[in-house]
Amino acid sequence: MKKIGFLGLGVMGLPMAKNLLKKSGCEILGYDVVEKQRENFIAAGGTVAGPEEIYKICDVIMQILPTHAIIRDSVEKAVQYGKPGRIIVDLSSTAPDIIQELYKLAKDAGMYLLDSPISGGNPMAIAGTLAIMTGGDREAFEEVKPLLECMGTPVYVGGPASGSVTKLVNNMVAGAYLVAMAEGYAFAAKAGIDLQTTFEATRGGFAGGPLYDNKIPKLIHRDYEPGARVAVHRKDILNAKHYAHHMGVDTPMTDVVLQVMDWMNDNGHIDEDQIAMVKYYEDKMGVTVGSAD
Repeated sequence: MKKIGFLGLGVMGLPMAKNLLKKSGCEILGYDVVEKQRENFIAAGGTVAGPEEIYKICDVIMQILPTHAIIRDSVEKAVQYGKPGRIIVDLSSTAPDIIQELYKLAKDAGMYLLDSPISGGNPMAIAGTLAIMTGGDREAFEEVKPLLECMGTPVYVGGPASGSVTKLVNNMVAGAYLVAMAEGYAFAAKAGIDLQTTFEATRGGFAGGPLYDNKIPKLIHRDYEPGARVAVHRKDILNAKHYAHHMGVDTPMTDVVLQVMDWMNDNGHIDEDQIAMVKYYEDKMGVTVGSAD
């Protein structure tokens, strides 16, 4: 039986690791810097181990980590302590150029690095229905595909960094959609029409879809408890802008999304749900959108 290491048991990582525990039949060794998350992992049947132990003994190492510095350090240590044939699966949102560097590092050591970013937020992490976009070596993907299927629907999208680029596309489109929702409903509130009726009238049209059905009720009820935080989405938008600059292209719609997210950051709302971006429009339009009642 393979030993699987799982690093990062946060809002997304813990439910993903729980699904691995329930469905894979493998021994899962996990770690998070937050003690409460380690306790929750143990309660779900996992085994807590220190990072160095995980780097030394696990056949497959999965990680979902918050910053590029931490991601880079983790992969470097997984390579340093590992042996040829090891597969490292980075489920984080990592910039494509960093993935390309780390992929080469792993490849030179006879190991594999798969960039496998995810989409779907905490509800889909709990349900095990995440979209998983994987780049890297196909043979490594096929080997870990059954593990990824415990957490969602993995799709092989191409060579190294393809998964990361695909995730940027996903979040560029989703970011524009979320900002458009916020703007549209602030516009509706300013015009004095009923928001719930607006939702019922539009959800079956072209504006509707899973994200619309998930986010608009939260907007109407001023529920900004994060299913996915602006801070996490903004990281992908910054990565997209960085890579667009690398390719020498303009992304004007993404510029607007970043402008709104920067306002959220500057005004203390960065850790709220993405749909809280309606606060930007409340400020600009002088209107209150929805009711917490």
